[in-house]
Amino acid sequence: MATQVLICDDSGLARKVLARSLPEGLNAAITYASNGQEAVEAIRKGQFDLMFLDLTMPVMDGYEVLETLNKENRMFDIVVVSGDIQAEAQKRVLALGARDFIKKPCSKETLTELLPDIGYPLDEETEEANIEERLSDSDIDPLDRIGEISNVAMGRAASLLADILEVFVVLPIPLVNEVESSELQMAVAAIGNSEEMSAVCQGFIGSRISGEAFLMIHDGNISELAKMMGHDDYNPEEDRIEVIMDMANVLISASLKGFEEQLDLRFSRGHPTVLDSQDNIDKLLAHGAHQWKKTLAIEFDYRIEDHDIQCTLMLLFSENSIQMLHNRTAYIG
Repeated sequence: MATQVLICDDSGLARKVLARSLPEGLNAAITYASNGQEAVEAIRKGQFDLMFLDLTMPVMDGYEVLETLNKENRMFDIVVVSGDIQAEAQKRVLALGARDFIKKPCSKETLTELLPDIGYPLDEETEEANIEERLSDSDIDPLDRIGEISNVAMGRAASLLADILEVFVVLPIPLVNEVESSELQMAVAAIGNSEEMSAVCQGFIGSRISGEAFLMIHDGNISELAKMMGHDDYNPEEDRIEVIMDMANVLISASLKGFEEQLDLRFSRGHPTVLDSQDNIDKLLAHGAHQWKKTLAIEFDYRIEDHDIQCTLMLLFSENSIQMLHNRTAYIG
């Protein structure tokens, strides 16, 4: 008898990777959902043995799925598969009834070890399933591939920040777009929202891929960040730049490392530059990313739960790097 499996993830690439990672001995009959609401509706209509659930999704996220299934007494075996690897995230989903938590990207080795432990012995005599038949929706948008890689990189950076500050970082879906220079200017202006803000810019290059990392923090957040980082006697004139640089070092370094590890890259990084005002940010775009006719822009918004602190990290890949990134990501999944 087939094991009825539901895979819920907004990324087509993630769904494909997970389906390919299922051991043949599970004899899985797979249903797909691209967000939490679709998953809940499928569960209400059908009977499933096992679900693999992402956390960061539009419409209804993974936490909301678990809460809904608990309220409706529809809980069954659910394994969370997420790029958000914060210890607190793992604690929360287990408290909501998930059987286990595994980090992205998922592998067949991980599932082969996990499934028997949660009650799904693998039939060694089962012939290899026809993967292409399972995955008729396997034509993945190149930007979706980059989005999933970004999701994993963002999660690793958030986990590091959460450990340092002893907080929980709320993660949205990363925004990935190829934009013209005028659109990039508007996007940066929208993030600034006419408020006083500071930014750090750091260039990176490697494996024929180059770009700029761009972290923006509203000035009103810096004093609270300083206290969370242990600057008890925070003096804006003396300590502000140090706090901004510390945040940039964590988020930019960890995010780029996430790309390096997943795509087998090695980036050399330039010296970070602190920008103190919107005028300086405009100047940055004028001599940096603004010179590119087209830019691959990846936007991460990090928000610290229970604190009025939010910052935005943008990774801007040069026009000449876009095709190289697509070539690298084409081999994933």
